[in-house]
Amino acid sequence: MPNLGGGAKCAACEKTVYHAEEVQCNGRSFHKTCFICMGCRKGLDSTTVAAHESEIYCKSCYGKKYGPKGYGYGQGAGALSSDPPRYAGLQPQESKPRPASSNSSETKSSQKFGCSDRCPRCSKAVYAAEKVMGAGKPWHKTCFRCALCAKSLDSTTVTDKEGELYCKVCYAKHFGPKGFGLGNAAMLE
Repeated sequence: MPNLGGGAKCAACEKTVYHAEEVQCNGRSFHKTCFICMGCRKGLDSTTVAAHESEIYCKSCYGKKYGPKGYGYGQGAGALSSDPPRYAGLQPQESKPRPASSNSSETKSSQKFGCSDRCPRCSKAVYAAEKVMGAGKPWHKTCFRCALCAKSLDSTTVTDKEGELYCKVCYAKHFGPKGFGLGNAAMLE
């Protein structure tokens, strides 16, 4: 049947996709409403999509389904924790009010646009369009990097310890098990 004046067919629902509602991924067209993760059904965009053959996933579901398997990948110490931090005998310190910023235009714009989140790395306001969550805190996409090697991170490569972000390699090197046979030379005297 000829395509009379319509657009391409949606890869998800196979109905006509017109230009105004089209999203393209891997050479295929989707309606904006059909561009959702096949695992968790969350809406996707160009920064959150991960394609595998003809399937589209969010990065989290893609990592769970096609990422590396085994100890330390997604379940052990290398997993991103979404649990609130636990305090071992310590009381959380009360938050002290921050002194007024010397940059009054930043403060005014933060108040004007309703932004109260601050990036732990640079201490500047984090707006919704640039927000990435990690270690229970909002980060700028550009600040969402390993504290040791400065490698850019995403939800499948980030680990956190005491509110700081690390890539899996640096985390394992600095906080993982140590000793003979675990990748670190044993100290012999």
